[in-house]
Amino acid sequence: MTMAIQHGVGQYGTVFGSPRTTAGQATDASAGGDRVRTRLRLTRRGRLVFGTLGVLVLLAFALLLPLAASPVVAGDEAAEPLEVITVEHGQSLWSIAESIAPQADPREVIADILSLNGLTSAELVPGQQLALPAGR
Repeated sequence: MTMAIQHGVGQYGTVFGSPRTTAGQATDASAGGDRVRTRLRLTRRGRLVFGTLGVLVLLAFALLLPLAASPVVAGDEAAEPLEVITVEHGQSLWSIAESIAPQADPREVIADILSLNGLTSAELVPGQQLALPAGR
């Protein structure tokens, strides 16, 4: 669709013209056909820039998500000193809990060890290192 350029004076004394429309443009009928709307077209460079920005945002999100989900909690009190042991063949969490806190309930000590080390089960592997609260 081709339109000839029309010149005129608008309501506030401004001069307006209607350029020819091309395949990527459509005239705005609500403005009396005087305005031309153009489609936004990205060049190859623009697509590359927006694609790179999208990848950078996703990468930053992927790197910061583990930090937000870490089990470390900042508190007002000082952190307890930790003792690290290496699990030997035949050791269980129950035997470790009884050896580090003989007067305490082993179930509570085991729960502390599991949460401190981020473990979901009580299965241990020889050579595995466990952090134990030294205050027990």
